[in-house]
Amino acid sequence: MFTKETIEGKLKDAMRSKDELGKRTLRMLLSAIKLAEVEKRGALDEPALFGVLQKEVKARQEAIADAEKANRPDLASESKAEMDLIKSFLPAALTPPELEAIIRAAIQEAGAAAPGDMGKVMKLVTPKTQGRADNREVSLLVRKLLGG
Repeated sequence: MFTKETIEGKLKDAMRSKDELGKRTLRMLLSAIKLAEVEKRGALDEPALFGVLQKEVKARQEAIADAEKANRPDLASESKAEMDLIKSFLPAALTPPELEAIIRAAIQEAGAAAPGDMGKVMKLVTPKTQGRADNREVSLLVRKLLGG
């Protein structure tokens, strides 16, 4: 099971090995997790932690795109290294057939038949795909399967 303590342990390892990139990245992650805990007013469960990690990965992807646009390969490679470290904590991504199976089961469970039922389906699907699939992809596939 993945917990905040896992990241704290990796931070201690990075500090012992004098890994500057690891220290900086893990400290940013812990800061983002603490912010989410303050907003929630309590400890985060595993899906919520994966959500925070996914958000951080997305931020790094945007930073890489911006750095490449600004012709700064040094910043792009640094952001890529940070993103790879963060991704190492995420579970394996769902394959398209696995994702489709989860969505079809949720559609059946919700009794959804039209695009207007998308909210019901997303409410069932999101906890199962948190941290394992991009929400935009999930949303597009739900819309497609509901005929929207």
